[in-house]
Amino acid sequence: MQIEKNLSILKNSIPDNIDIVAVSKTKPINDLKEAYDAGQRIFGENKVQEMVSKFEQLPKDILWHMVGHLQTNKVKYIASFVNTIHSLDSHKLLKEIQKQAFKNNREIKCLIQIRIANEETKFGIEPSKLEEFLNFSKTLPNIKISGLMGMASFTEDKNQIRNEFRSLSNLYNSYDNLRVLSMGMSGDYQIAIEEGSTMVRIGSKIFGERNY
Repeated sequence: MQIEKNLSILKNSIPDNIDIVAVSKTKPINDLKEAYDAGQRIFGENKVQEMVSKFEQLPKDILWHMVGHLQTNKVKYIASFVNTIHSLDSHKLLKEIQKQAFKNNREIKCLIQIRIANEETKFGIEPSKLEEFLNFSKTLPNIKISGLMGMASFTEDKNQIRNEFRSLSNLYNSYDNLRVLSMGMSGDYQIAIEEGSTMVRIGSKIFGERNY
């Protein structure tokens, strides 16, 4: 029952108004069931095939969040059930999500991924492009932009991480209609919460280290 215990410790360590996305990528169904039985309802995956497989095997009141980079040709496989896509980072992807959401007669919630880290490997749009991106999204009726998502640099420098989160938080706070600020993972979620995060994406702190 280690997962149940980990979840309990985590929930007791953060404010009640922060949503926890249990990032369950690479983890077996039984681990997700244990988290579900402990009351967890939001699960995050970063591969479409894995998310589809788990969706088919698990209770239907789970809210599935796509937290990984999403290719346009894969949107159709999750459009019928995905709750929130965290990694919206291009007009091309935006149009495809609209097309597939329309086909499934539903609204899909999305978070715009903002590039805040200084690493080439990180995806996301530049902060200066957000206004135009939001305006374009308003023309798409089956998309609901709920907020922003960002990933800090992979570094031991806590000041750098804090500054990156703060820059995203300031951007988020300049828009009244955004409700979700998804930032912070197992290694840096406490800093993220201090800087205004409303949603954290936690994997190893719940499920233990991953075996790749």
